[in-house]
Amino acid sequence: MFGGYNDKNREKWVAQKLAQVPAGYRILDAGAGELRYKKFCGHLNYVSQDFGQYEGEGNQKGLQTGTWNNSKIDIISDITSIPEPDASFDAILCVEVFEHIPNPILAIIEFQRLLKPGGVLILTAPFCSLTHFAPYHYYSGFNSYFYERFLPENNFKILELKENGNYFDYFAQELIRLPRVAKQYSFRFMNLYIRLVQILLLPLLYFLSKKDKGSSEILTYGFHILAQKS
Repeated sequence: MFGGYNDKNREKWVAQKLAQVPAGYRILDAGAGELRYKKFCGHLNYVSQDFGQYEGEGNQKGLQTGTWNNSKIDIISDITSIPEPDASFDAILCVEVFEHIPNPILAIIEFQRLLKPGGVLILTAPFCSLTHFAPYHYYSGFNSYFYERFLPENNFKILELKENGNYFDYFAQELIRLPRVAKQYSFRFMNLYIRLVQILLLPLLYFLSKKDKGSSEILTYGFHILAQKS
C-alpha cells in the first residue's frame, strides 16, 4: 500500500547490504531487539546485542508494541560499552536504534572501536519519528548532516547515504496511521470520515510522490547509510 513503504524499503535495503557481506564474516547486530534481521545473516557469524530493558509496554505512552522478546539476545549491555575486544567484528548492523540511545555519537565511537580496519557499518535511523518505545525514545530523528559530520569525524568513510521516501510518502504514511491515532488520542468514531479523506488524498499524494523533485530534503522517513572504517 502506498504510504506503507517505509518498513518495506528499509528491509529490502538492509537485506541487499547484508547479502553483500562475505560469507563467514563476524557481524554484530547492535540493538537487535527481537532479531528481525537475523534471517538475512545465515551466511554470517551472527552476534546480537541489546540493552534488554524494553518489554513491550514501556511507560504506556506513545506507540508501544505490547509484547517484546529479548530472550534470544547474545550480549545484554549498553550499546556504547559492548564487552567485546577491539577490532573483533567485520561488520556491524544497527537498524532504527539511534533514536533510542541517549548519546548516539558514543555509539558511533564504540562501533569504530569494535570494527576491524575496512569493516562496514550498515546503519538506518529515522529522520522523523513519532514517540515510540517510550521512555526509551530520546530523538525524533536525524538529518543527513548528522551522519556527514559525525561518521567522518570518527574514522568512517560514507559509501552510501540514501533517503527513504519523500515528503509525500511521509504524509501518506501518517494519513494511513490516522485512525489508530484518532482512536487512541481523540474521537474514536471517525473511521468512516477518515476513510473518505484517505480515498480523496492518497491518490493525490501518490501522484505527487511519483512527480517528486527532491522533497526528501525537507522530510523523509529516514536514511540508510553504508560506511566503512578507514
